[in-house]
Amino acid sequence: MLFSSPIFLFLFLPLVLLIYFFTPKKFKNHTLLAFSLLFYTWGEKELVLLILLSAFVDYSSGLLIHYGKRKLGLYLSIIFNVGILLYFKYANFISGNLIDALEVLNMNSENALKFSNIALPLGISFYTFQTMSYTIDVYRGHVKASKNFIDFATYVTLFPQLIAGPIVRYAVIEKELKNRQVTTSLFYEGVERFIIGLSKKMIIANNCALLADGVFNLPPTESSAVIAWLGIIAYSFQIYFDFSGYSDMAIGLGKMFGFNFPENFNYPYIAKSIREFWRRWHITLSTWFRDYLYISLGGNRKSVCRTYINLILVFLITGLWHGASWTFVFWGLFHGLFLIIERALETNNRKLPSAFSHIYVIFVLIISWVFFRSDTMADAFNYIASMFNFSLSTNWAFLNFYLTKEVIFVLIAAVFLSTPIYKKIVSYFQLNKSSSLNFNIFSSLKLVGLFMLLIICFTYIATDSYNPFIYFRF
Repeated sequence: MLFSSPIFLFLFLPLVLLIYFFTPKKFKNHTLLAFSLLFYTWGEKELVLLILLSAFVDYSSGLLIHYGKRKLGLYLSIIFNVGILLYFKYANFISGNLIDALEVLNMNSENALKFSNIALPLGISFYTFQTMSYTIDVYRGHVKASKNFIDFATYVTLFPQLIAGPIVRYAVIEKELKNRQVTTSLFYEGVERFIIGLSKKMIIANNCALLADGVFNLPPTESSAVIAWLGIIAYSFQIYFDFSGYSDMAIGLGKMFGFNFPENFNYPYIAKSIREFWRRWHITLSTWFRDYLYISLGGNRKSVCRTYINLILVFLITGLWHGASWTFVFWGLFHGLFLIIERALETNNRKLPSAFSHIYVIFVLIISWVFFRSDTMADAFNYIASMFNFSLSTNWAFLNFYLTKEVIFVLIAAVFLSTPIYKKIVSYFQLNKSSSLNFNIFSSLKLVGLFMLLIICFTYIATDSYNPFIYFRF
């Protein structure tokens, strides 16, 4: 059930809000749990049992740690969560590569075929990492083990962030799970944030997707440098506004129910290093890897060589987390390589001139997104070849069809909204409330703008416009 689907916007969300606010305080988590399970069952059917099993295992692991069976509880959680990830997410990948290897060796691959058609549960990468962070934090003494299964299961299955994050640590919402209050201002903030996220998704990401998908579906012989660059730029905006839009909607929904989820994006395309990019992109994932993997491996506390190995391992796993494909593996290693290069330059007191650092980051990101978007490594290299093959003539008929006035406007808006200019404008008026007339005018204009954005989004939904969602496969 997509947040941008009519069934969610006009039936599920109004119904859950209505029932939730009429539910007595001590049963509010029961209501949220019931609707969250309904939300997940709507698309995944019997696979809802897997997320319930995951919640039960990690709840039990936390209690084992609490009652003195520390290593048993920790190992149970890690082995179970990594195990279901390996089976459901990577068995197809492993079996596919095994089949290829056996065929090269002229050996029987019949047994490997048994693991080549396993369904991928939605959001499995998110909720397994979320529950693992809980047991690790209990083991480290950062949080106390939950003794209320309803509260814990609500935390695991909470529908606003269940499918695509942000990855919410138990410590962040532990108090809110037990005692929270929805104020008028918090609810308004949530509605505003949800509309902004929905607009990012429906207006910007979907229009960019139309152009990007058209370009990536072109045979290399029909592409050109101009078309290829336009396609990957459109995809760069698509993935950012698609995923950050979903995070905004999740954060907004959380506020409507009294939860304050962590921010997940902070204008990543203004970064001046790949290291800074990962401080701004998918923040809850990058901090998860930093706190639970990179630091556990030794971080940068040991030798320079060991630090580089740790970085490569972390970004190898980061790539695999995003998808079971060699293109994702390469994408992760590609980022890891540039992090090592940047660290080496810093060690030797060498830095790129400030004027070139942003250009360098954007170029590296654009090349990396080619691998992220492509189905195979061969497709990725063919696409990159098209980007730098300036001898091919441009297919103007293709561009006239896909590069409409609407798409051009969206691309310009995407450039503007990828920077904190709008945020600074809002901050300026909020800090200068003493000028009540100007502040009231701005507040009124913002309210009208939000309403217009919502109408535009509803128009797109009503016309059943192109509405892909990238992060469902993660």
